[in-house]
Amino acid sequence: MATITADHIASVSLKDAESHTDGFAQKLGLSFEDYGFAIIADHGIPEELIDRAEEKAKAFFALPDAVKRKYLQPGGGGARGYTPFGIETAKGAKAHDLKEFWHVGRDLPEGHKFRAHLPDNVWPEEVPSFRDTFTELYATFDRTGLKVLRAIARYLKIDEDYFADTVRDGNSVLRLLHYPPQTEPTGQHIRAGAHEDINTITLLLGAEEAGLELLTKDARWIPVAPKPGELVINIGDMLQRLTNGRLRSTSHRVVNPEPKRASHARYSMPFFLHFRSDFLIEPLPGTVPAGEQPKWPPVTADDYLQERLREIKLV
Repeated sequence: MATITADHIASVSLKDAESHTDGFAQKLGLSFEDYGFAIIADHGIPEELIDRAEEKAKAFFALPDAVKRKYLQPGGGGARGYTPFGIETAKGAKAHDLKEFWHVGRDLPEGHKFRAHLPDNVWPEEVPSFRDTFTELYATFDRTGLKVLRAIARYLKIDEDYFADTVRDGNSVLRLLHYPPQTEPTGQHIRAGAHEDINTITLLLGAEEAGLELLTKDARWIPVAPKPGELVINIGDMLQRLTNGRLRSTSHRVVNPEPKRASHARYSMPFFLHFRSDFLIEPLPGTVPAGEQPKWPPVTADDYLQERLREIKLV
């Protein structure tokens, strides 16, 4: 069974999504209401694929800086390819995050109506099988995310397949993250500043290296501590808006490690699952109390994404 934090963030097995559908959905939904986070074991992403992806990511980030920068896409807002250390900055923060990353997105055929929103992927030629590995992992994350959304729909008492069309051909992104080891004090307590995710839900592999923390309703920072190979799932701003705040997009951060772990690099692989670009995000029926106005105005997924990318200095 997965680890349960002292604050009882839900820790569930995805196997129960089929055999104990209502119980699984209830545990997951309540955790998303209270904490915005949950931990999922038995998620079905093959261990061999995870290990292979970690190996390829480490191989890429070990390349010389000049080689990695060949894959920087000027003017692309970091949507594809490489983003160097010290670029992304949490909304409202002055200090940049202590990380570099690579983005893999969805491949769409020529003539697709969302091609203008989803640029072509780029692939590093220096790492063998990089493209095949991350194309496979992307598709696997996509399928796993839909299973989680099906449980969320059940919890919200809407059609179980409601989300299938909302995320079809969505602008989802797989991010390979590297927080380099620290050989000297940085003057920062934070590796990644406190922020909320932009998207619908995030599925995260690699959070077992200590550092990920979430902010509770009563303003306490608590650790999120999965076992190796388990998925951390959190709600993004888009789903928070769709549910008029019922499901929480929780502020979270990555703090610097204890001194004895400072020389260790941190690697993780979040998958940011997005609604399709033209999906209008407005409160689901029944989520706005009678006599009240929605907490947020309607906005399309792409308009909201671009607004938030400007705030975090990626565009």
